[in-house]
Amino acid sequence: MNALQTKFRDFRILGVPCNQFGLQEPGENGTEILNSIKFVRPGGGFEPNFELTERIDVNGPSEHPLYTFLKANCPPAVRSFAKKHRLDYDDLKANDIRWNFEKFLIDRRGVPVIHYSEMYHPDDIEADIQDMMMASAEE
Repeated sequence: MNALQTKFRDFRILGVPCNQFGLQEPGENGTEILNSIKFVRPGGGFEPNFELTERIDVNGPSEHPLYTFLKANCPPAVRSFAKKHRLDYDDLKANDIRWNFEKFLIDRRGVPVIHYSEMYHPDDIEADIQDMMMASAEE
């Protein structure tokens, strides 16, 4: 994501930590989350050059309204779920986020355009960002 943010300076990336998938984000606050990123995963002094939000829930009864909106306007990226013991919420729904690192491409008007699974590497969405930015410039 750092490379995309550097390449597309007029494009904003927002990282949204969540602990509902295999308890992979145990940090309680911004400092803990940034320290985890910098020293543990990916580690090696890595620092994001994009904004991170506070940790939120993206599914279930405490789902953040942003994700309610995104999921209502963009179909799931994949059809299957992780094994139930790896999900830290109940009441699975068809449009739920399936795993950490899913991505949404949102246009300048705030409309979700594409929902990517966690399997998409940031480099794989570069062409979609370029296309979207070119279309926005033509409007």
